[in-house]
Amino acid sequence: MRSTKRNPGSGRAGVGARGASATMRRLLALPPRIKRRIAGPAVHRDGLELDLDTQMLLRINSAWPRPRLDPVTSPPRMRAAARRMAAVGAGRARAVPVTDITVAGAATPLPARVYAPATGGAVLVWFHGGGWVAGDLDTHDALCRTLADRGATTVVSVAYRLAPEHPYPAAVEDALAAYADIVARAAEFGATPDRVAVGGDSAGGYLAALVAQQAADRGTPGPAAQLLLYPVTDLTGACASRRTLARGFDLTRVDLEFFARCFLPPALDRAAPGVSPLAAPSLAGVAPALIVTAGFDPLRDEGELYARRLREHGVPVTAHRFDGYTHGFANNGLAFGPAVATIADLFAATLAAAARTQRADAGPA
Repeated sequence: MRSTKRNPGSGRAGVGARGASATMRRLLALPPRIKRRIAGPAVHRDGLELDLDTQMLLRINSAWPRPRLDPVTSPPRMRAAARRMAAVGAGRARAVPVTDITVAGAATPLPARVYAPATGGAVLVWFHGGGWVAGDLDTHDALCRTLADRGATTVVSVAYRLAPEHPYPAAVEDALAAYADIVARAAEFGATPDRVAVGGDSAGGYLAALVAQQAADRGTPGPAAQLLLYPVTDLTGACASRRTLARGFDLTRVDLEFFARCFLPPALDRAAPGVSPLAAPSLAGVAPALIVTAGFDPLRDEGELYARRLREHGVPVTAHRFDGYTHGFANNGLAFGPAVATIADLFAATLAAAARTQRADAGPA
């Protein structure tokens, strides 16, 4: 059943978010010398320098205590905080027609939201981030609007089941079921089944990568392309950036361990194919990818290693690192709007290249 989306920034909470957003806007407009006084000395790590605006916002956020993480009390608090921060950092919403629908899940229908720009022809199935514990349709509304409007692509954002209430493999099974349903309904979204792509950020990028790997095994055509924003690809935690960037840059090693504890059953082999995307024995034939990383993100190395592995198996890959940014920057369009626009442009180019390859492979009509 379709319904027009309610404005998530309405009501008393919306007033608070607008006030915080106005404060952030004023801070971002300060002269660089004032920002530097607030931020402190420049931060360098692994040969990179932290972006000044990022450092200033981190310094301000560090004044607030981080509550102890608990699998019972933390998830509801994290979900509320994610919605609040998304509203603060959303910036000016792009005017894209939006409709709420449901799509198939593995156990029950899932809420989904369709962003349909005036021009299109391709569909991006989007899975939100949030450590498999937080995030929903509202937390990624602004990002999906930009991807749809700037990239001229219909975006279908899917709210999969969250941990710890629904641990692995619930989110993976939901992602596969939702993707298969949207492919079967491609005409409803103005596309053909071979023009359905998949994407996500962080934990959502993890789900998108597994869908791209496993869709064909489930009898569903593989996606036309994949957009992976700072994805989780190695749940063993072996990559060096998880150590060198373990604390002080928004997403910490403690956070990552907590999310994994909520999501993964204790006896699960984290190095197994189907659990860690990086563990797949072969990536040949997987969809062309745009992989975006951030220089001060503990997930940086595993995202870039996944890009290298895809290339080694013959998959076309565009890898783009935003050197000075931290994990989750794409959810703050107010501070990092130009970067989000760049991502949308790069993915539009990835989709266009994939379409040219499809036409070439098909041969003369």
